Order: sequence, then structure tokens, then C-alpha cells
Amino acid sequence: MADHPFLLACRKQPVPHVPVWYMRQAGRYQPEYRKLRERHTLLEICRNPELCREVTCLPVEQLGVDAAILFSDIMVPLGPMGVDFDIVESVGPVTHNPVRSAADVARLRVFHPEEELPYVAESVRLITRDLHVPLIGFSGAPFTLASYIIEGRPSRDYLRTKRLMWSEPDVWRSLMEKLAEVIVRYLRMQIAAGAAAVQVFDSWVGSLAPEDYRVHVLPAMRRIFSGIADTEVPAIYFGVGTGELLPLFAETGASVIGIDWRVSIAAARRRTQGRVAIQGNLDPALLLAPWPEIQRRARQIIDEGLEAPGFIFNLGHGVVHHQPPVEVDTLRRLTDFVHEYSADRIAESTRVTARRDEP
Repeated sequence: MADHPFLLACRKQPVPHVPVWYMRQAGRYQPEYRKLRERHTLLEICRNPELCREVTCLPVEQLGVDAAILFSDIMVPLGPMGVDFDIVESVGPVTHNPVRSAADVARLRVFHPEEELPYVAESVRLITRDLHVPLIGFSGAPFTLASYIIEGRPSRDYLRTKRLMWSEPDVWRSLMEKLAEVIVRYLRMQIAAGAAAVQVFDSWVGSLAPEDYRVHVLPAMRRIFSGIADTEVPAIYFGVGTGELLPLFAETGASVIGIDWRVSIAAARRRTQGRVAIQGNLDPALLLAPWPEIQRRARQIIDEGLEAPGFIFNLGHGVVHHQPPVEVDTLRRLTDFVHEYSADRIAESTRVTARRDEP
């Protein structure tokens, strides 16, 4: 699939149209997924390769997107490390044995995913067997994982996390190193099983000041992306509210940076000095707006994205959970619009260039 538009865009190469996929493109907005969740928990789906294949592939069939992303949860690799957690409905990950001391960090295991999480590799193999678009592998990032296991549950201020980071930097560094090593192994397993790209979600790292990111997080992120660099698969790094961190994101070694709707594509390119491809960044709430407004905002994003090579259309975060839910037809219509409008823009640009080059 080396010449698939998604992978071409990741590598900042010419594309026939702007590729598009959506974070959380498998989820509760889909009637089929809601029906499945009546019988299975989220973690049960993650641990069952057949169910995981079904949920991962459904959006590709329904929406016509240019990539699938492995259906999983960022907490999955923490279980074998010794973290006792549940995914609580309407709350999120809840950790029953929080990590808050040197002794707690010392007891965390660095494990071999092939032995402890074989169902993840089997899911990837099943999904990629018949998939006609690239599959994106999936992992959480060290800071975001640390925030869950230190706070014990989702947090608004990350006070316990920051206190540990500042008051016991050696303990923090040890935690980051263990998490980074596990993530490298976890991503390499997915790549070996058939993932054509990977995305590392650092959803809550935007809570940090740039100085704290540089000192306390950047070394671990460099370790992760350097640890998979030899595989030559594109690596996407995404966070929420991370506009001020983008110059540092560009130093991690990621080949694609995902941005949210708070920063423009042009600003993201300036802040990353054009070193990476950019992915983003429609506000997910716009999916509940009237179609003319969705179309107008998507057109603006595409126009800006096409100003330089290396652009992937996505949301600025995942598809929102809402009642009534986002319509499947809305996402399908948006996908078609991105493909058709961008293809016309690229074709016209090609014609203009050809006429300019004529003797």
C-alpha cells in the first residue's frame, strides 16, 4: 500500500486527493456499535479479535475513509504492567492501585506484548488480511497514561501528576522510561503484525507548559519514535490543546503531527517549520451543525491544507458522544466532500502548473 493516498500524505508526497479518516471513527454514533455494546464491554471487544476486526472495519465500509485505526483503548498495555483498572461508563479509566511513589513505579513490569497481549497482534492480522486501506496502530503516550494511573481517574487539573513530576523528578523519569519502553514494544508488535502506520495519543499533555514538556516528557517521546524509526512506518503524534507545544512536538521524531481546532494548519506548519505532515483539524462539535456550515469549514481547512505537501483531513479530537448522536450519513457526506473538493483543487493546480511550464 505504499502508494495509498494516506501513506503518501504522511510522507509529504503528491496525492490525488486529500486523505481523510476520523479519530474515534468507530463508536457510539453507529447503531451497529451501540447494539454490540449492549452485549459486550469495551475491553471485551478489544480482547476479542473477531469483534475487534468487525468494529475496526465497519467505518471503512460505511464512510469510505482512507485509513482504519485499530479499535482499542490506551489503557490496554497497562494491565500486564500491573495496573488494576476498569473502564467505567460515563467516567473513563479508573485505576484501583494508583502509582504515586518510587515503590509503586518499581513494581510496574516491562513485559513482552507478544506474550501478554497476543490478541492485539491477532486482531491486527485479522483486520489487515482483507482490508483495502492502511491500518493505523494505536497507543497512548507516557504523560497521558501516567495521568490516569497517578490521578486514579480522569482529571481536569492533573495536580497529583504534576506534583510527582516536580517533587520527585527521578521517580517521574523512571516512570516515563518504563512507559516508553512498553509503548515501543507494543507499537513494534502491531507493526510486525501488519499496521501500516501508528498514532500515539497524548490527549492531556496540553496541560503542561513548554518548559515542563521539554524537560519531563520530550525525552520519552524521542525514545518512542526513535524506537520504531527502523520500521519506516509513518508515526503520528496527537494531543489536545497543544498549540504552544508544537515546536517541541516537531523534535520528537514523529513524521505527522495531529492538531486540534484551536490552532490553524498554517500556524502549525510555521511552528513545526514544515518538518512534518499535518493532520486535522475540524472541530468535532461541527458534526452537529447544519451541512452548509460543515461544508464551509471543511472547505477552509482543505484550502489551507493544500498550501503545502503533507496534509491529512481529520477532526481535532474524536467523534463526539452526543444525544442525538452524530449521523453516519453526515460523516459519509463529509468524507465524499473532502475527496471530491480536494481532487478538483489538486487537478486544477496541476493544470495551472502544466500551462505555466509550456514553452
